[in-house]
Order: sequence, then structure tokens, then C-alpha cells
Amino acid sequence: MQLKIMPKKKHLSAGRVPLILFLCQMVSALEVPLDPKLLEDLVQPPTITQQSPKDYIIDPRENIVVQCEAKGKPPPSFSWTRNGTHFDIDKDPLVTMKPGSGTLIINIMSEGKAETYEGVYQCTARNERGAAISNNIVIRPSRSPLWTKEKLEPMILQNGQPLVLPCRPPIGLPPAIIFWMDNSFQRLPQSERVSQGLNGDLYFSNVLPEDTREDYICYARFNHTQTIQQKQPISVKVISVDELNDTLAANLSDTEFYSAKSSRERPPMFLTPEGNASHKEELRGNVLSLECIAEGLPTPIIYWIKEDGTLPINRTFYRNFKKTLQITEVSEADSGNYQCIAKNPLGAIHHTISVTVKAAPYWIVAPQNLVLSPGEDGSLICRANGNPKPRISWLTNGVPVEITPDDPSRKIDGDTIIFSNVQERSSAVYQCNASNEYGYLLANAFVNVLAEPPRILTSANTLYQVIANRPALLDCAFFGSPLPTIEWFKGAKGRALHEDIYVLHDNGTLEIPVAQKDSTGTYTCVARNKLGMAKNEVHLEIKDPTRIIKQPEYATVQRGSTVSFECKVKHDHTLIPTVMWLKDNGELPNDERFTVDKDHLVVADVDDGDGGTYTCVANTTLDKVSASAVLSVVAPTPTPAPHYDVPKPPIDLELTNQLDKSVQLSWTPGDDNNSPITKFIIEYEDTMHEAGLWHRQAEVSGTQTTAQLNLSPYVNYAFRVTAVNNYGPSLPSKASAQYFTKAAEPDKNPTAVEGLGSEPDNLVITWKPLNGFESNGPGLQYKVSWRQKDGDDEWTSVLVANVSKYIVSGTPTFVPYLIKVQALNDVGFAPEPDEVMGHSGEDLPMVAPGNVDVNVVNSTLAEVHWDPVPLKSIRGHLQGYRIYYWKAQSSSSRDKRHIEKKILTFQGSKTHGMLPGLEPFSHYALNVRVVNGKGEGPASPDRVFHTPEGVPSAPSSLKITNPSLDSLTLEWDPPSHPNGILTEYTLKYQPINSTHELGPVLDLKIPANKTRWILKNLNFSTRYKFYFYAHTSAGAGSHITEEAITTMDAAMASRQVDIATQGWFIGLMCAVALLILILLIVCFIRRNKGGKYPVKEKEDAHADPEIQPMKEDDGTFGEYSDAEDHKPLKKGSRTPSDRTVKKEDSDDSLVDYGEGVNGQFNEDGSFIGQYSGKKEKEPAEGNESSEAPSPVNAMNSFV
Repeated sequence: MQLKIMPKKKHLSAGRVPLILFLCQMVSALEVPLDPKLLEDLVQPPTITQQSPKDYIIDPRENIVVQCEAKGKPPPSFSWTRNGTHFDIDKDPLVTMKPGSGTLIINIMSEGKAETYEGVYQCTARNERGAAISNNIVIRPSRSPLWTKEKLEPMILQNGQPLVLPCRPPIGLPPAIIFWMDNSFQRLPQSERVSQGLNGDLYFSNVLPEDTREDYICYARFNHTQTIQQKQPISVKVISVDELNDTLAANLSDTEFYSAKSSRERPPMFLTPEGNASHKEELRGNVLSLECIAEGLPTPIIYWIKEDGTLPINRTFYRNFKKTLQITEVSEADSGNYQCIAKNPLGAIHHTISVTVKAAPYWIVAPQNLVLSPGEDGSLICRANGNPKPRISWLTNGVPVEITPDDPSRKIDGDTIIFSNVQERSSAVYQCNASNEYGYLLANAFVNVLAEPPRILTSANTLYQVIANRPALLDCAFFGSPLPTIEWFKGAKGRALHEDIYVLHDNGTLEIPVAQKDSTGTYTCVARNKLGMAKNEVHLEIKDPTRIIKQPEYATVQRGSTVSFECKVKHDHTLIPTVMWLKDNGELPNDERFTVDKDHLVVADVDDGDGGTYTCVANTTLDKVSASAVLSVVAPTPTPAPHYDVPKPPIDLELTNQLDKSVQLSWTPGDDNNSPITKFIIEYEDTMHEAGLWHRQAEVSGTQTTAQLNLSPYVNYAFRVTAVNNYGPSLPSKASAQYFTKAAEPDKNPTAVEGLGSEPDNLVITWKPLNGFESNGPGLQYKVSWRQKDGDDEWTSVLVANVSKYIVSGTPTFVPYLIKVQALNDVGFAPEPDEVMGHSGEDLPMVAPGNVDVNVVNSTLAEVHWDPVPLKSIRGHLQGYRIYYWKAQSSSSRDKRHIEKKILTFQGSKTHGMLPGLEPFSHYALNVRVVNGKGEGPASPDRVFHTPEGVPSAPSSLKITNPSLDSLTLEWDPPSHPNGILTEYTLKYQPINSTHELGPVLDLKIPANKTRWILKNLNFSTRYKFYFYAHTSAGAGSHITEEAITTMDAAMASRQVDIATQGWFIGLMCAVALLILILLIVCFIRRNKGGKYPVKEKEDAHADPEIQPMKEDDGTFGEYSDAEDHKPLKKGSRTPSDRTVKKEDSDDSLVDYGEGVNGQFNEDGSFIGQYSGKKEKEPAEGNESSEAPSPVNAMNSFV
């Protein structure tokens, strides 16, 4: 038995591996895989992996590198022969061998000549299991010889004569590439009249005066040495007959003068090849090149034919203005007679080339490596073909098999070696040589006798991702001797997978021909032989295919308008698609008129060049889809505009090919009314079940006039067709003839099958019934079956009419049932339906949650825990748990109030929940109930808990009355929400002087039982800012603010009035006003004269008095300025700049006095932060004293 050893394949997405590639891998040459772990203890004969070409032409200016690489275990050693004898590299100091390799490096750059190392080389790689040999490598240095020196006479020709300029390049190795140029290294122009032949000569079918030049130069380029050789320039002069005779008159006799006939028109004649027939021989696989070049006037045209055959379409090419015929990859079938015909208006001539295709040896079956276990049989086959037929010879470890010792396990029969009952000593490397006069083939194939337990080489836990409804290929590359058997399993406890659904390939691969969503899972590959067992797991994921759910539509637009194509893509949520647009299968033009967003391509200002096919391509890593639409660009509507409208309805509907489940519908389109029809909509009417109601059957392209329609059984069909263009749908066509299909059993079962109880002792089975169209025949009924899921009962079934519900009575409460509903009619049953699980009716839960525990988190939040209710006691679908909680009474009051219960529901099986929004310092009670689909169960015992004290709200009000010179009276109401027991009040206040600066903050503690306080020892005629807090044991609450002013001394007020009436003060004010007027006039004059007014220096010198740093020495603020925002100062009310009032703060907020920075207090109670209220003073209201404006204050404000 021959052992097959599977190569380890690179992991590819199974959905993307073409099946043909997979099958090619199955039949490819088998070898021991070079897995590192496998090679640690596995012996293998040598295998040549890399070698230099048979005909190895080297550059004589570089070192010679002759490659020979091989693999094997143990690593092979290498040796060389040269011209058939051993090549001792140790004796030549210029030759070295790469370590661990057989590659030779001959150092001729330092010394030595390449010609010294010409010859035939062969490499041998050997280890204890055998020897492999390379091809015969013929090494020759490249040569680029110079042109032989020659004297070229100028060529003088008459206009219209033929001409051949010879090149005759020197023979180099490899042959040179020929081209013609002038002295400026510009290629000479070629045409049907002038062209270069395969031999390098330059042919003129007829010469013209413009062909006159002195620098026709033939160049030969030798690629190996990167050199170019140049022939001596050739001079050509073309003249008329009279000029030619005058030129030659001095040297020629009268009889040697040219005749005027030479320039007349003439029929074609071949310049090459000569005669009427020639022969050409070419080797199989090469390029066959046939050439015919003719002269004549006018210039002849060349045609090619093959006698008794045709030229191969995909392999035939014309070169050199059809003067050269090339056929690639020639084979024996290309042998025959080829004819070239040269033709001009004066006649035609032909030449026949007989082509014979020979063949160097080529493989039919190359010998493959053979791995056998002791006692097994096998064979090596070496079959080759060629013309002439090649001779087959065998070698063993590089030695002809005829002179090797006899091996009883081996028998040679021509091109086959047969092995029987092999043993370990039978291991060797065999060489097959197939040769004829045109070449040879040499192949190494080893026989390796091994005894190895199975090994799986595919990586463990490999993940394959495949698109649904495509083949999935799961690899299981394995090795073993004898050949292991392979089995596949799905899941942890799955059965062995068999050929009925799966395909098990010989190389271990498992193929799922059509992978579905339920194919997802873990698959296990198990390899066994008599020496052991190995297994490996891989994983398969099935992805939804990418689909274009909204395809771009054909469009016909006018030039200059805008068109939009839509392309919406639906894809598997785990894959990321990329969407791109193509125009005529190429990239979109790089034009800003083309814009692409998520789902649309928009082309603005359309022109004629924008017409074409636009394709939306959606790619993921696993699949690719596309959809196309054609854009037609038409001229703008002429005046008067043609009539555009919806199409006329189609006519002549006809039904053909009438089968049981299909029919062909054909029609004739109506007039499209100057807008191409984009699609046809086909509708059907079921005249037996739903007469008068039309349903959409299919939609086809606007270019189609027939459609193959799939039909359902037991339907009396009639069809109609609607045409659609850019202006909308036409009227429907007249209905076709009716077609009645035969009855059949239903092909589907009811959907939306459910089992839910309406009472604790019943099970209501419901379903969505089939419609008349889906019944497929008369007598539609349903077979309803049910049984308890967890019991051993048999199915109970009942046949019911065409209804949608059946009630099973006398069931236990809330028990799971398995349910099936199968459709049937007079013809038979639908396929076996799927089982659906349902439940009998629910009842109220029987048990309350236990061990209810409350953990108070803070004064407004508590956490509740409880034990879950056993599922059997719930007696229904668990909806969740419901907490009822209420405020029993305040801890500070024993007055009973109306109890308002609140409810929180926690979904599912949660056993804890949070109660937010509790009131501080309150007494609460709660209970917990379980909820199912029927309702609530009994409540748990009430659980009582207390919330701790919190900080109070701000005092409800603050009034300041009875102002005097040094005291103010404060009155307030307690907080509306004390949130505990009040312990005291805190009053903080600070003065505001006449320059609007804030003084230091003072604070005062007031007992909690007070609601009125007289504040003494204040400064007269001073404004004060007050901050008032309430305290509980939890801390201070929010504050309320207010401002008030002490009264003014009457004598001071009188003095201020006297100052304002003094003459000196009035004079000073007038002088200042006059000075300001003069300054303004000067500035205006200087500005009109182009002078510059140093505004920046003025601004820097007179900085804004409001921008003042905080006074760090006493912790107070800078100026209190009202220079910008003139807001009236009112008692108990200050509005922030954003015109909002915070709910829990007093009307007079500290935010009003800051510029985006909240006021804060230091630990000593002093207020920090900038105080800049910017409010205008006005007479006090209520009991506040008024502050009369004085001249002093006015002066201060002015300055």
C-alpha cells in the first residue's frame, strides 16, 4: 500500500479557495512535509530544491555562482563533477562552497578567467538514505565581439527601386538584439514600406527621396554584458533617372545608363524568403516566427493564411506591419503549410512555408516521491513524450541502475519501477532520464521506508470564516506510515461525519458543499493507523453574505444636469465592507464633479463623456458583490420640446412552455414616449382564491421581452405587464390567458406558531394560517400536535379545519410543552414541521421573596437585597421583582400623615436594587414582591429603615429692617426643608466702601431658636453684604444673601451739599470740560492730516480701573465697580448676568459678584474671590436709608 503524505497548506478563508485549486493540490506531487517539529526525528532522503539552469551563460566580469541547494534529514553533503570527472574544489583556491549548501562560488574578479571554467557541471547531494543529482549545467561565458572592419561604399539608387541594407552582426553569446538608429541615436522610422527583418537587415520595398541620408547605422546590443556594438554608417542617396545618368556619365558607357522604366509601378516580388516555398522547423512550446517581406510599387500589403486550417485565435500575433506572423506556445498541431501573400494594384505573389514542430522531451507523468511502511508495495512511474520519442533510463543514487547491486524488492519494467515487500534498506533516490536529440529531462524521486504514528500538521484551533451557502473546506494535513485513516466529528460528542452531507477528501480535508448557519461550530479531525492516533480541532464561522439591497438604476439625463446613483449595502455585522465606484470597469475620473458619500455617487454638470456603465462594488474579506447601471447623456430638450411621458402598456401577451411549476411569458413593448423603458413589472392574479387582486410576480430589465416564471400548485393564474421609464409606470397591459396549475401537497407549514395559556389550566396554540395561494390544493387542514417537554408522553394530535387557534384544556399550571403544527390538503402532508416550545397558563406566584435586607447608603439612597423566589413557586414567566416603599413618619414629628407608596420594578432575576430620591431624616418601610406574566405574588414582611440627617436648605427668607447709624435688624424664617434638627445659624457679612471695595468678612453664630437678630457696632453710611446659613449635625446648608445700608450723619450730608454749591468747584468742573474739548479738537485735526494718535500708549497709561488684582495682604477684593453694567440695586433681589435664578440659592447670589469664578470662603470664614457686581446705586426702598449724591462722590466718579 502506498502511503500518502499531505502537504501542510497555508490557511486561507475556506469560502475563497477555488475548488479547482483544491483538487489540483490533491493530485500534486506528495512529499514529506518539512515541518520543523516533524523533521526533528524523521529521516528523509535528499531532494534537490534549487539549481542553476541547464544552459548557464555567465557574465565574464563577475564571479561565477553555480547554485545547488537540497533538503533532507540528516542534512546532505555535496560533491561536484566537471566534464564527467570528480571536481576537487579543495585544490582550486578560487573555488569555494557555501556552508550548509552545495552552491559553488568561483572568484574570477580577483584573478582567473571565465573561459577557464567553461564546461559541464553536475551536483550530487547525499545522506545515509540516498543521493540526488542535479541537471547537467553547461557553463559558458557571454561574448560580445566587435564588428569586422569593412569599407562601405555610398549607395546611389533611383527613386522607387527596392533596397536592402545588410547588418550582419557578429555572432555573440547570447545572440545580440538588433536595431537601426542615426548619428543622434534616434531610431529610424519604420512603416509598411521600410522595416527591419528578423535577421537584422533593413528592407525598403521602394525608396523615396526622403530616404537620402548618410547615417544608416546598425547597432547590436548584448544584454548579458550591457554593451552595444556599432556598424559603420551606410550612406544612401535617392535621385531621379536623369540625375542618376548625369552622375554616372563620366564613368559609364552609354549602355550602362539607367532606363526610365526603373521608376515605373511594378507588381510585388519577395525580398525574403526567396523562391516560392521554404521550410521552417520549431520546437514545441517556443514562439514560431514566419516572415515575408516584399518589394513593389506601390508598396505591397502582406496577408497570411494556413492551408487546410485556421490560425489559432488566442495565440496568433502580427508584428512588423503584418510582415511577421508569430504563434506562441506552438505544438505538433501547428505543423502544416502557411502561405503569405503580397498584393498591390498591379498583382499578387505568394510564398508557402512548410512548418514542422519537433519536441524536446516533456513530462506526461513525472516520478513522485514515495513513502512506504515496511512490508508495503508501491511504484515509481516516469512517462515522457517528445518528437522523436524520448528514451527512458533509470539511475539509483546517481548510478545507472544496470550496474547497481540487485534488490529483490525492486523490478524495472520500462518506464516503471515496481516495489514489493519493501524494507528499510530499500530506501534510495531514483533518477529518471528522458532524452532525445533536442534535449533531456532529469527527475529525482526518493523511496523512503518509514514506520511513523499519525501526526496532524494543521495548526490547532484554526478559525475558518465562510459566507453562507458557499463551500467550506476544513484542512487536516496529516502524516503517518502506514497511511492513516481520517475521520471528522462535529461538537464535543458528535458522531462521525459521513459522505451523505459532507465530502471527505483523500488529503484529509472536510468539505461542506453548502455551508449554512447551523454549520457553525467546532470540528475535530482524527487520524489513526496501527501505530497510534492523533486529533486536532478547528472552528468554523458562517457569515451572512454581502448584498446590495438598493441597486443603482439606469438613468438618462441631459447635458449640464446632475445625476445620482444609489447603492445601499447590507452585510454581516462582523465584517467591514469597502464600497467603491467604477466607470466602465475602471477608476472614476479624477474630477471634482464626481462626489461619493456613504450610499451615493453624484455626477454634477454631466457632459457627453460621462455616459457609460457605473458599477458599485462592495468588498469584504470574504466576498464581493457588484451592481451596475448605465448613464445615457442626451442633448438638452429642443424647442419645441418633444413629448415625454410614461410608456404605452405592453401588448400581445402570450404563454408558452407551460409546465407544472413554470411558464414562459412573452410580450411586445408599447411606445416608450421618448424615454427608454428601464424595466417591466410582471403581476399575477389568482382568479380562484383572490379574484381581482394583483400581486407582483417578477421584475425584468427594460431590454427583455420574455420571462420564465415560477408557479405554485393549484392556482388559476392570469398575468399582466407594466412598463416603467424615468417618467413612471405605464397602465397595466390586458390580462393574459388563464393558466391553471395542478394541485400538490403544501410545501410549507404555518408560521408564528406559539403556545401560551390564557388560564392556569389550558394551553392556547396559535399560528398564522396559510393563505389560499399557499394551500397548493383543496381541503386545507392542520395537524396540531403537543406533548410535555420534560415527560415521556407520546405526541397528542388533532386535525382541525383551516383555523388559526386550538385550545388544549386540563393542563398543569405553567408546564413547558413541545408543539407542532403541520399543514395538509387532499393531496398530502407538508414537510415535517419544526418543534416550538410553549407553556401552559400562568398563575399568581405563591411565595414572597425572603431575607429582605436594607442597607442605607446615605441620607437619600438605600440598597435593598432579597433572596430569589424558587422557579416552581413563581408559576409563570419571571418578569422581575417589585419594591413598594413609603415614608411612614418623620423622625422629628409624630404626626401621622397620608401614606403615599412608591413602586420600583427590577426586571429579570435581579436580587438587589437601589432606592434613590429618599428624604433625609425620615422613617421608611418597604416590602418586595415577585412578578410574573399573571401578576404580583404576596408581599414580603415590611422592612423598616431610617435615613440619617442631611444638610438643610437655605432659610426661607431674610429681611433687614430698622437701619440706624451703627446697627441693622435681621429677621428670617427657618428652612422649608430642615432635613434634620437645626443646631445653629451662621451670619457672615462684609462692608462695601464708597470706592466699591469689599472689606474683611466677619461671621457670627446665632442659636437655632432665634428668628430675629440686631447687629450692632456697624459703621455709619456703609453698605453691607450678608450671607446667612442654617446648620444641622450633617453640616451647613445653602445660604441666602442680602444687602443693606446704615444711615448717614446729617452734618456730613450738609457739608457735601455745601461743597457742591461752591464757586471754585463749579469753575474747576468748567476748566476740565474745556480742556477735554480742546484735546478732542487737536486729535481730530491731527488725524485728518495723517498723523497718528497713540491710542495704545494712552490705553496702557490709563488701564481699566476695574481690572485690579486681589489684595493679598488682607484677603479682600479689589474695586467694586459699576462702570459697565448699570443695573439697579434692589433690596433682596439680584439677577445674574445670564438672567436666571438658581432654585436653591437666595435671590442675591454670590455668582452675581464674580466674573465666572464662584465665591469661596477661607477656613477662617473670610470671603475670597473677585467682587465686581457692576450695579448702579439707586435710592433705597422700604426701610433702607437713601444715599444722596454728593460733589465728592461725583468727582470721584469723574476721575
